[in-house]
Amino acid sequence: MTVAIIRFGGSNCDRDTLRALSHLGIDAEIVWHEDGLPEDPSGIVLPGGFSYGDYLRAGAMAARAPIMEDVRGAADDGTPILGICNGAQIGSEGGLTPGAFTTNRSARFQCEPVFLRVENADTPWTAAFDVGDVIEVPIAHGEGRFEIDADGLSTLQENDRILFRYCDADGEISEAANPNGSTDSVAGVLGTDAHVAVMMPHPERATLPDIGGTDGAPVLEGFR
Repeated sequence: MTVAIIRFGGSNCDRDTLRALSHLGIDAEIVWHEDGLPEDPSGIVLPGGFSYGDYLRAGAMAARAPIMEDVRGAADDGTPILGICNGAQIGSEGGLTPGAFTTNRSARFQCEPVFLRVENADTPWTAAFDVGDVIEVPIAHGEGRFEIDADGLSTLQENDRILFRYCDADGEISEAANPNGSTDSVAGVLGTDAHVAVMMPHPERATLPDIGGTDGAPVLEGFR
């Protein structure tokens, strides 16, 4: 059983993700989107990057690739799926999770470390944490601002489907700690079920101890 990391034209975090998962002892392979999903993958990653150059909207073209029908089917069958950065945009555009990701409040590409507060610890991705724990991972995006209407946000809140929020080092939520202007400081959300999640920050870039912190490792451990 292998985690499938789906590569689209313009993906650039697929190898980072492969290296991070391999470091954790999780079997994974990169799959070219035109080749379709392998049979019965143990998990699926939609990795970061700039699929199709972010033309139209970030993630919009990749979300309409034929393989996404298989990804949605795998989600319905209970396969763990994690979309990261561009993969979050693809997942949102592809209907795996609600809301949308749009241009940062700064209207600039931002690459920096951020703090995240765990909002739901009853998921594969946060099983190693407690609600309120704070982790530090990097962001690298120009269209990372999470947007959703008031009714949609209420649904997320009432059903405990917010995975992470941006915060400061002490876990406080504030506009100053919200790097991109995301609604309600949301950094990651769940699909209808907790085994499907998307997040804008990069846990795979906070997994290898030789190149930085390891706060992202427990997130990827969710594929176990």
